[in-house]
Order: sequence, then structure tokens, then C-alpha cells
Amino acid sequence: MLAAFRNALLIPDLRAKLIVTIGLLAIYRLMVFIPTPGVDINALRSGAFGQSDIFGLLNFISGGNFEVFSIAALGVIPYITASIIIQLLTSVYPPLEKLSKEGEEGRRKITQYTRLSATALGAIQSLFLAIALLGPSALRIGWSNGPFFWFTVLVTQVAGITLVMWLGEKITEFGIGNGISLIIYAGIVAAYPSAIGQQFALIGSGEGNIFGLIIFIVLLIFAIAGMVLVQQAERRIPVQYARKVVGRKVMGGQTTYIPLRLNAAGVIPIIFAVSVIILPSTFIGAFPDVLWIQRLGAWFNPSVWQGLLTSTILIMLFTYFYTQISFDPRRISENLREYGGFVPGVRPGQPTTEHLTKITVRITFWGALFLGLVNALPQIFGWITNTGQLPFAFSGTGLLIVVGVALDTLKQLESQLTMRHYEGFVSKGRIRGRGRRF
Repeated sequence: MLAAFRNALLIPDLRAKLIVTIGLLAIYRLMVFIPTPGVDINALRSGAFGQSDIFGLLNFISGGNFEVFSIAALGVIPYITASIIIQLLTSVYPPLEKLSKEGEEGRRKITQYTRLSATALGAIQSLFLAIALLGPSALRIGWSNGPFFWFTVLVTQVAGITLVMWLGEKITEFGIGNGISLIIYAGIVAAYPSAIGQQFALIGSGEGNIFGLIIFIVLLIFAIAGMVLVQQAERRIPVQYARKVVGRKVMGGQTTYIPLRLNAAGVIPIIFAVSVIILPSTFIGAFPDVLWIQRLGAWFNPSVWQGLLTSTILIMLFTYFYTQISFDPRRISENLREYGGFVPGVRPGQPTTEHLTKITVRITFWGALFLGLVNALPQIFGWITNTGQLPFAFSGTGLLIVVGVALDTLKQLESQLTMRHYEGFVSKGRIRGRGRRF
């Protein structure tokens, strides 16, 4: 990994991409220091925000922006939620499905719909927070908890959501890696220093268990190693291309393979599951005195067993859902038949589609099961080893996102290095050939 970054710094255009990525992420991190006008941060920390675990999760995903209710308090959550809604509609709503098959222009329109949906959803969430949760904090500093305050929060948060979406898209376009995923990654990594300090503070005060913490760290290392292995694992389906005789030349006859990753969905199911859990919990947290609502909220709180079960099931379901979207066996089968390829022992056409579908469903089950277990086991180990309330930074959700995004970004960086390596090799060969010729 370090060698890849060192080599990237030696190539001017890759160095520029890295600088752009780091610079835009730094702009996002600076947004945490710009609070929303009219909000008393101390009142929020001592009120409902400081007492709710789900608000801690939202603050963790937003990289500390929610704790101070900065202009980017909601972060990328509205965008991710809107992406889920649009992708679901694309599968069941024929006009959107048709639009998704129109190439680059269709994808551009769907992206625009996603942006508009994210802005509208963020406006609704920010308005609800302003009316139900932020009112007392505004009164403490002399602001009137009325329409003007609600309008101020709404405009500020919509502007912050729009800026975060723009930063994510620019990172994807001009930087390295997926911009939205890297923004979430940056927020999670920023929470690690305080989370580590919190654990040592608990041990110093006698509330934590040093031996339990050591055991937990060892288990954590094994969990991370397992994540890396599963993220890299793949099933290779052999493909044979038929030979064609054109004149005196024999075309084709090559043997290759289709790589099917054990976890083809990557970290997307984790991010989707967190978004789905946070959305209803934001509204449930506004009613701390209603008992039945709080009991319902326990199923959306990952720090208790009900919420942990909900998040694990959601991760497994989203793994199947996203894998079905990203890998289409029918399309692969048609492409193979068009170019004269076939899977040995399987007839082209519908039998090939059924064969690929069967393999995909089987390996996706194990990938989904792994993601669900890794999401649940760190929290369970924290309860067993008595290390106290496990910070969200060390939860399975956080670790999966960090490891997955890091591996995906590293793969993109290595592919960029490989492409430039071959370009340099070809150009040098041409120059040397010309030298010999003359």
C-alpha cells in the first residue's frame, strides 16, 4: 500500500489527483467548525443529543458535524437515502428503468433526480430537527423558536447538503476513489483519536477493563484481517472463446474467466443500512417521553441487541439487493454469446444465465453472512469482555466502512498506476524502435 502511494507521488497527474482528493476532504472537515446560526451547542450536548445513542451514531457518520450541528450536520445521509429510493424505483418503475438503459445521458438524468431528492429529503429532516429538537437551544441564547429560526436552519442545512454532494462528485471526477464513500471514511477516521482517548480515560477511572480491552484489540485485528481476505476473495468462472478461421488467420480460441467477488457489493450495504437506521431514529428521538415510541426506537439503535439484529438483517438484505443491481447474469450471458464465448460444460443462452445466477446467489449468501457477522461480532465481543459501551468508531459498521473504502480506493490507485505503467512502456518501445530503424 505504501509503495503504491509512493509511486503515485512520482507521477504528476496522479499526484494532482491525490492533492485534489485530500484538499476537498480537508474542506469537508473544516465545515465542522462552522456552526448553524442560532443553535446553542452546549444545550444540545446536555440535552437529547447527548443522551441518545442514535444521535451518537449520526454524529459518528458525519465526522462530528452533528454534535456541534454545523452547516453539514446531516452530512451525506440524505444523499445516500435518496440513492436507495431512486435505485429501488429504478427496479420497479418502468420509466426510470428505461432511463437507466439509455447510457450516459440516462445516468446523468438519474443522478440529477437523486440530487433533487436528496435536497428535498434534507430540507424535510432539517426542518423537523429545527422544530422538534433545536428549539430549546435557540431559546437559551435569545433566539425566538419560530418560523425565522426554522427557516435559518433549513437554508443553512440545505446549503451544507448541496456543498457536501458537490464535494463528493468532484472527488469522484477529479480525484481518486468514490467521493461520497471517502467523505464518510474521513468522518469515521476523524473519530478514532477521541474514541481511543475515551477508552483510556475509562481505564484510568477504573470503569474500564484493561485485560478486556487487550482481548478486544486482538479480536479486532483478526476481524480486520478477515475483512481484507473476504473483500479480496473471488470465484473465477472459466470462459472459452470459440476459434474462427478468417483467411489464413485463426481468431479466438482464448481461455479467460469471469471474476465473481464474494462481496461484490463492497461497503454499499453497510452505508445503506446505516442510512435506513438513522432516518426513522431521527424522528423517534424527538419523543423521549412516549414509551411505545422509545420501545420501537430500540429496534433502530445498534448499541442494543434489537438494533444490532435489525442492522445485521438490513446489511444482508442490501447485499443481495445491490449485487443483483451491479451484476446481471442475463447481460453477461448475452455478451458471451455475441462474442462467441461459453462456459465449458454449459450451453449458451438461458442455461448460462441460470448457471451464473445460481453461483451468484450461492456466493452472495456467504458474503452477506460475513458482512452481517462482522457487523455484530465487535459489539458482542465488547459486551462479553466488559469493555464498557463500545464507541461507534470501533463498531463492526465503522470497521467495515473503513476497510472497504480503503481497499476500493487502493484498487483504483493501483489500476491507475498499471495503466500509466503500460502507457510508458509502449511509448518507450516506439521511441527505441525508431532509433534502431534509423
